[in-house]
Amino acid sequence: MKQTPSHTSSLILVAAGMGTRLGAGIPKALVQVAGKSLVEHAIDRILQVEQIAEIIVVTPADDYRMSEVLAPYGTALRTVPGGSSRADSVRRGLGAVSPDAANILVHDAARAFAPVDLYQRVIEALDQGHATAAIPALAVTDTISVVEPGTLDGTEYIEHTPARSTLRAVQTPQGFKASVLRQAHAQLDHYTEAELEKVTDDASIVRAYGEKVQVVAGAQQALKVTHPDDLDTVNQLISTQHSPANTAKEPMILPRIGNGIDVHAVSTDPARPMWLAGLHFPEDIGLSGHSDGDAVAHAACDALFSAAGIGDLGTHFGVDRPEFAGASGVRLLAEAARLVRDAGFEIGNVAVQFVGRRPRFSARREEASQVLSNAIGAPVSVIATTSDGLGYEGEGTGITAYATALVYAAQN
Repeated sequence: MKQTPSHTSSLILVAAGMGTRLGAGIPKALVQVAGKSLVEHAIDRILQVEQIAEIIVVTPADDYRMSEVLAPYGTALRTVPGGSSRADSVRRGLGAVSPDAANILVHDAARAFAPVDLYQRVIEALDQGHATAAIPALAVTDTISVVEPGTLDGTEYIEHTPARSTLRAVQTPQGFKASVLRQAHAQLDHYTEAELEKVTDDASIVRAYGEKVQVVAGAQQALKVTHPDDLDTVNQLISTQHSPANTAKEPMILPRIGNGIDVHAVSTDPARPMWLAGLHFPEDIGLSGHSDGDAVAHAACDALFSAAGIGDLGTHFGVDRPEFAGASGVRLLAEAARLVRDAGFEIGNVAVQFVGRRPRFSARREEASQVLSNAIGAPVSVIATTSDGLGYEGEGTGITAYATALVYAAQN
């Protein structure tokens, strides 16, 4: 995430609720939708918001399951244990926020599908400076009535019905100038546990502190998962977003496949070292060639060049390039990967098979694959076979290597 020096924003993600009304038997934020937990869906979207410099996740206290789910995010976020109420959990999150934060956003993991532009609208409203707090909200379409306190038998009566034009359904993320949110929360010190339980959002705390709260347009996708039926709704939302009608709008990235072949004779110089697949085999006589004769690495280079359509081994490393005389196959392969990326491609993988009587390879196969993978920054797999005694490979006078590479156009 990028940091905007003059307006760094921190986000507190409240994920400490146990989801009693959802009835899942686990913390609500761990409930799965489309193969990922709600907290993961939320974080994946937050990480796309450039203005957010740090994420503090408030987790259920003493619950190792949340730690396991969040571990893959590494240093992209920090966690703090939650409290006995939402207000208490947010206050604990506030204690972990950087003192340099200009804005603080508070978001509920239960609204996991809030889109990136919703966060941006809230932050932009804060940066405009019309108010020290900004919250997203949707216009109310149903008629909402205030009822009188229930009678002993539970009967309710309408007290009054506000005009729908004055009503909004409030969502998160809610954004605040950092100093204002800290000061407003400090006013809760005299609240009892029962009073803290009644605090449902941070905008109400800031309003009680005397600050105006600006309303920005909300998003239907930011619905809150509270009841089992809400899970059906968000599953439908995800399936709609990934339906063929929607995915067709995105250009399909088609891979490009290239093949390479390289043949080297065993050197007549008994002192020439054997280098193959990036490894040294001291018990064998090496292969002849302009460089170190590493047929496996050379075939991989040609496959990459073929896939990208930028020439071949001779084009880039021919005998007219004295700087590559004696160069290692690993060096050539790393340079080939750089040239492919400079041409606008990323590398998917490379697979190589060589045919030869020597060297004995099986015990070092994984080592070779790792060395070549490190060279190109993408997976490389190497396997070996014999020719059953046929041809120059079977006679032990030469080696043939065959390679296939997959590349795809880099996305800007």
